[in-house]
Amino acid sequence: MTTWQEFEKILTAISPVDKVLIDALVQLVSKRWNLKVSQKELAKRSGMSLAQVTSLELLETMPTLKILSQYADGLGMKLELTVVPA
Repeated sequence: MTTWQEFEKILTAISPVDKVLIDALVQLVSKRWNLKVSQKELAKRSGMSLAQVTSLELLETMPTLKILSQYADGLGMKLELTVVPA
């Protein structure tokens, strides 16, 4: 099985901004698994539909900050945006 870190090295068609959003999603999904929260439970907690959660985790749709924030909220977490020198 390929890890995210291995797969990440071969990505070339994803913009740096989209990569940041996907990285955040990967961290959130990992946290959901560690907390043993089902997709159905997360959907209920976050106010998202089960279809939205599933589609998001399969990357059928690109995550937005708003959606990632909802997802994080469903896990009792919050997103923090940091600005750093380029």
